[in-house]
Amino acid sequence: MNTFLSYLVIAALVALILLPAFVGHAQERRIDRQLREAERGRTPAPRGTAGAAQPVVATRHLFAGSWARV
Repeated sequence: MNTFLSYLVIAALVALILLPAFVGHAQERRIDRQLREAERGRTPAPRGTAGAAQPVVATRHLFAGSWARV
């Protein structure tokens, strides 16, 4: 039981350390997406209400020199 608690404490500490990094990364991706839309001359889609149905548009953008899938 002591070993399990030790693993649980370590996992919680790692999660607490990595959580701000993941939140910051998500914000950076959102800002990058908004900047790309502004470059293209489009306005970002307004955030709909929770019950509203949003159309789904499946497009794939390939960016030269980028390994990340957007």
